[in-house]
Amino acid sequence: MGQTLKSVVDATSVVVIKSPGGDAAVTCGGHEMTEQPGEPVPAADGDDGPGLMLGKRYTVEGTEIELLCSHGGRYAVAVDGVVVEQKSAKPLPASD
Repeated sequence: MGQTLKSVVDATSVVVIKSPGGDAAVTCGGHEMTEQPGEPVPAADGDDGPGLMLGKRYTVEGTEIELLCSHGGRYAVAVDGVVVEQKSAKPLPASD
């Protein structure tokens, strides 16, 4: 947790907030995200996708993984092949 991952296809960068115990493949544009990306490469799928928005949290339903977008981009981010979805805010408790 706390690991920063960067895309090799665009400017997308995420911080891992929660992680399920094992390894999970986090990809952007079809390529695995890394801590130290090298030279940029073209997206594997070739299509722009639902990029991530700065400051928003993302998750995959049914998993414990949670990512915080620290730099937005234009390609889809996926965990083990499933595209992440923006996490919805929890409602505040009612006050009397």
